[in-house]
Amino acid sequence: MPDAKAAPDGLVADLKRARDARDDAEDAVADVGESRIRALRDALTELDRLLAQYEEDATGTGDFQSYLSFQDDLVAFVEELDDDLPEREAFESLLDLFKKRRLSDADFTEARNRLSDARDLVGRLDHLADTRKRYADARQAVEERADEHAAEVEHLERLRRLGNADLDAPVEDLRDPIEAYDEAVREAFEAFKSNASARCVLDLVATAESYPLVPFEPVPGDLREFVAGADDAGGEPIPQLLEYAEYSPSKLEHYVEEPRTLKRVVGGNRTYLDRLDADPLVVDWPPAPAAELQYRARELVAVVGRFADDSVLEWLHAVRAAARTNDYERLRTAAVADHELTDGEMERAASGVEDDLEAAREAEAALRDALSEY
Repeated sequence: MPDAKAAPDGLVADLKRARDARDDAEDAVADVGESRIRALRDALTELDRLLAQYEEDATGTGDFQSYLSFQDDLVAFVEELDDDLPEREAFESLLDLFKKRRLSDADFTEARNRLSDARDLVGRLDHLADTRKRYADARQAVEERADEHAAEVEHLERLRRLGNADLDAPVEDLRDPIEAYDEAVREAFEAFKSNASARCVLDLVATAESYPLVPFEPVPGDLREFVAGADDAGGEPIPQLLEYAEYSPSKLEHYVEEPRTLKRVVGGNRTYLDRLDADPLVVDWPPAPAAELQYRARELVAVVGRFADDSVLEWLHAVRAAARTNDYERLRTAAVADHELTDGEMERAASGVEDDLEAAREAEAALRDALSEY
């Protein structure tokens, strides 16, 4: 987290400078025309190619045919240049520069020097790209710092809220029914998975897909299809299917009708079946806010009631009833504070976070404003 009291002035100044530099670079390109400068860059590239191609053979007492070819190619190149091309006169001047009976290395050096202003114009494109990159980087830095301050605001608001928790509140009034339910539903699901047919267990998981707050991992398609269609294997408990998957095909023929399919499908989904447990059904500690827990408990009743006995449902109803009491949020806040806050956070909350909170809010607002302005 950034220092809540750290002024954002430096980042804002960097952003303004980057914006101004980008605008100046865009104006410099616009004065000439971006398309005209790009055409100039293409012309310089082609000219450099010509000079590099002929410089060695056409100079001094070199190849006379290369000298003639260079003259022809240079004339053709200049004549094809657009009349509106920036620095066209500098290109045209090369025709006179090279119109002599013998060329030297100095002539090629002079030719390149005459195009220095053209190269400076082309450099405006690179400068524009650089300033745009610096501007994008400056914006990203401001956005990241604003996000950091937003996270600090959220953190401080949480500390302020939890710092006011009544740590002497009787949180066991919540913990006892939740822990009793969680333990009971884990035992009930383990017994269900161990003894019921694989078809029944996976049907339950498929049914839970209609309840978004009971987040079982969906049954793999091939496993669901095999268990539903195999009358013999689908009627076996999941531990038995996993044991069967370890058998050789010849041994397995004595137990199921499709031994190779079972080994492929059950063996291929062993990890899924091993990991299938009651985690999506437990409430856990500390609990969710009242409205969320009430809604989730309603969905849990619909799912848990399909395999667990009344004793499990009684604890679930007790949890649901606790979430409806007027004292629930006070108890939950105390539970969350005790469970989540470190000693250091407790001390900071106790000493007060209002100044830091206000500073973080102001810093974030200043950075968001700068992003809008620049």
